[in-house]
This record gives sequence, structure tokens and C-alpha cells, in this order.
Amino acid sequence: MPRRPMHMTGADGAALRAALRDLRTRLGVPDGFPAEVLAEAERAVREPRLPGVDATGIPLFTVDPPGSVDLDQAMHLARRPGGAGYRVHYAIADVAAFVTPGGPLDAEAHRRVATLYFPDRKVPLHPAVLSEGAASLLPDQTCPALLWRLDLDADGRVETAEVHRALVRSRARLDYEGVQKAVDTGTAEEPVALLKDVGRLREALERERGGISLNVPEQEVVEHDGRYSLAYRAPLPADGWNAQVSLMTGMVAADLMLASGTGILRTLPTAPDGAVGRLRRTARALGIDWPHHVPYAELVRSLDPHRPAHAAFLQECTALLRGAGYTSFTGGETPDPAIHAAVAAPYAHCTAPLRRLVDRYTGELCVAAVAGAEPPRWAVSALAELPRGMAAGTRLANTVERECVDLVEAALLKDRVGETFEGTVIDVKEREPLVGTVHLAEPAVVGRVESAARELPLGERVRVRLTQADPGTSKILFVLA
Repeated sequence: MPRRPMHMTGADGAALRAALRDLRTRLGVPDGFPAEVLAEAERAVREPRLPGVDATGIPLFTVDPPGSVDLDQAMHLARRPGGAGYRVHYAIADVAAFVTPGGPLDAEAHRRVATLYFPDRKVPLHPAVLSEGAASLLPDQTCPALLWRLDLDADGRVETAEVHRALVRSRARLDYEGVQKAVDTGTAEEPVALLKDVGRLREALERERGGISLNVPEQEVVEHDGRYSLAYRAPLPADGWNAQVSLMTGMVAADLMLASGTGILRTLPTAPDGAVGRLRRTARALGIDWPHHVPYAELVRSLDPHRPAHAAFLQECTALLRGAGYTSFTGGETPDPAIHAAVAAPYAHCTAPLRRLVDRYTGELCVAAVAGAEPPRWAVSALAELPRGMAAGTRLANTVERECVDLVEAALLKDRVGETFEGTVIDVKEREPLVGTVHLAEPAVVGRVESAARELPLGERVRVRLTQADPGTSKILFVLA
């Protein structure tokens, strides 16, 4: 798949921004915060509930996309004394230090559930004075955090884990490309260089337990001089190493809550046999050799996303990740389901509380579990309704992402109806083999394609003609040329 951005100028910025405003109205996305919420946020910044532990001597750093200011996580990695394994300090923004349960700020967060990202702006979970200010782990800012300390053995397995409240201070704001370059050139300082070592060890453990991370290039909306275009971004190895630290923490959090008998997990049921069977048929159609003795996860790791047939198959694999949800439990009951099939272990969302509501609760429950204390009543009382609220917020976030990409695609192509393009058929509907999805080489567009007569050739390069591109309906349509 293409990796370089296509800096097109066909999408008029003003028209697209108007369409995005209409989209927010149609989806009921809030515009700004109520006055009482902003007032409480300002008070919270002036009077946060600060912890007594000072951990500002740990030289933490953050790894995020360039320009990010809502920084949830900061880390420091070191070799353990004696060289036997690693010590990971992982600081997570302590939103609970600023949000009073039951207050206007808390109620608004429950209404929003998650930060929503549009090409022209984001609609944050919390007011910017918190999410981009006092609660964010910005460099050279002292702020409250939930500080995890994870001691790993030489193979990357977690031997001991603890989390407590502390004041922290990040020293540097890094991005993925910068980390990758520093590691590749050997110029990274040891705490950053060790991210590769720990990340690769955790990836090996993921393979061992049968977990999987899909390395599928993503379609991104990018802005340039007031205009918008689309680009394909292939994740760097540094993306994966960073993600492994977050996954590791989420797995530890899940284990802590399961042991304490109270918590909320991110769960995903095992894919039904029919879904796996369809994938096997897709593999055959794409010419991918999948011996019956080879597990699905092992096959996926062997694929090269830059090869069109492999990329098409990886797109199909995302279907097995649908159905993820949240499972809460109290009173020592056994949650069902308790496993996230892609992680191949119990797992919890706990590392993004500035942008996702549930993480504030999991963090609070883990702090209580490590301290051997009863969790706060406000956290336990919310568990019954949290899965439903998080599911609704996740659906909205997914809809926003899909609709925004559709809008930009239609805006980019609205003046090119009738033209032909080169692309790869990456999906064919099982019951409608004349209908599917085409992945264009240029521009970075993924859209619906139809055939008048013959079945769409899954995984093959084709020429398609654009017959519809309407920014008003956010829809594009191609037909086989």
C-alpha cells in the first residue's frame, strides 16, 4: 500500500469545514462546554487534590503524534539493578485529582464518554484547561499522576507491579518518527533505546500467548495550508513498541481488578468458526498459503502489508476484531466474558483517561487494589452503567471517524467524476459478489465499487471509474472500468 501523503488541493477547506459542522450537528456532538462545567474546571486547576508522594526525579518522556498536547502517558525505562530484566515507570494522567464525582465536570464527561476527532478540530472529553493544561503530562510541568512501576524479567514478563498516586514531571515530548530515527541511528538515550528492547520482548510474548496486533496501514485526514487531503500511514516499529507498554499495563490492570473482585474489562469474544472459515476462503482467493496447522495469529504476523494481496487479507482480518465491549463485575463474581481475544488475555483500558471515560475508573480501582483498600463508592457505583455508556460512546467515535473520511474523500473527488483510477479490490461481499471495496493507489481513497456483470476479483489490481462523489451525502462510488 502507498505510504507517502498525497498533498492534493481539490478539497476546499471552507466548504469542507461547513460540511463537518453539519456532520457534528447531525450526530448531536456538543459544541463547547456549559458555563458551570468550565467554572468547575477552572476551580479544579486552582485547587487540585495533590498526592503526597514526589516522583518528579524520574526523568519521564512522552511519545505521541507531533503537536499533541493532551498527553495521557509518560514513561521511563531502565535496566534493573544487576542487569536482570527491566524496570518500567509508566505515569498516567490523574484526572480524578481534578474531577469531583457527581459534579458538573463529571456529569459532562459521562455525557461525552470520549474525545472525538474531526479533521478541523477535536471535541474533547474534558475542557482544554484540564486535558491540554493542568492534567496533561506536558514537558517541564509538575502534575498529579497514577505512577505504575512494572518490574520485568529478562524475557519481558511482569514479575511485580504496583501503582500509586504521585507528582511527576515529564522531561521530553517525543514523537514516533523521532524515536524510530534515534533508535535506528543509535543516537537514542538508554531510556528511549530500551523501548525497542522491551517492546520486542513483549511482542514475542504476544506471539507466545497467541495474541495479535494487526499492522494495517491507516487512512488519515491531513491538513495543509487550510486544505485537506488523505494519506496512508503505515505504523512504524516504534508505534508497536509504544503500544506494547500500554497493552502490558492494561493486562496488569485487568489482573489486579480480577484479583480484587471489582473492575471493568475490555473484552472481545473469540471469533466464531464461520468467520474464520470465511477468512480461509478469502486467503485462497488471494493466493495466500494458509496451512491448516498454522494458527491465524501466526499467519497474520507473516504477512507483508505492502503487498496488495496481503494488505487485502489484513483488511479482512479486522472483521475478527468487531464485537469488542466492556464487562464490569463486583462482589468477587467471575466476569463473562473475561478475555480479549486479540490480546489473548484479560485486558483493561486504563492508559488514556484524558480521552476516554472508563480509564479514570480502572485507574482508581487499581490504586485501591494495590493498597489493599476498599475502592471508592463513586467508582463502584458507576460500574453497572459504564459498559452501556462506553459502548454508545465508542459507536459515536467510530461513526465520526468513518463519516469524516467519507466527507474528505467525496470533497477530494467531486470534480473528478468520470475519471478512471488504478486500485486493488480489498473486499467482496459474500452474498453480493458484484459489490465490494476498492483501495486506490492514488489518491489515498478506499471506496465502494460495483461490477455490472462479473464477480469482483478479490485481491487483484483493477481499473475503476468514478461515478459518484457527493460531499453532501459523504458518498463515493466506483464501477469496474
